[in-house]
Amino acid sequence: MARLREFDEEKALDAAMHLFWEKGYSATSLSDLTAKMGIQRPSLYAAFGDKEGLFEAALRRYTKLHASKIRIKLQNKPVREGIRTFFEELVEEEYKKEPSKGCFCINTMVELASRNEKFEILTREHQMYLSVLFQELIEEGVRNGEFTNNLNSKALAQMLVTSLVGLTVMIKSRPERSFIDNSLAVILTVLDQ
Repeated sequence: MARLREFDEEKALDAAMHLFWEKGYSATSLSDLTAKMGIQRPSLYAAFGDKEGLFEAALRRYTKLHASKIRIKLQNKPVREGIRTFFEELVEEEYKKEPSKGCFCINTMVELASRNEKFEILTREHQMYLSVLFQELIEEGVRNGEFTNNLNSKALAQMLVTSLVGLTVMIKSRPERSFIDNSLAVILTVLDQ
């Protein structure tokens, strides 16, 4: 007869996700994980396989939550205003964090994607999801007259995702706020064309 899990798997996964997000994959030890998750190694192995399996589960959980959070932030507003507000709030929120952890998915892309195909695919899938999300919004903006019909919604959406990644990475290094504000102002001018 199979043993029932003696811990809340979702709560343990959230704890692991935050630890990986803070320290990265390589700098996080199994001892760090079991202490943060409040479980023993055999339980970790039984639930997630190994450290890489746990990291994958944590990354999948993060991307699901992150995509949902972005979708909610962009809803129920005029498209141009929603996108503008999203980027402005992102910058504001990241500058308030000390230190900024950035985005777990982007951190994974930087740390692991070039040497681990699984994480290259997972991070690319998230970027593509966000691109489709922005593209759908932009196409809605074309339909409701906020944007012109000749707008390349796919290219604009991809540029917004690239800008999102770039801003998030830059803010981690804490440049002068005006550097980011000036960059954001230029990025957002594409919404006015």
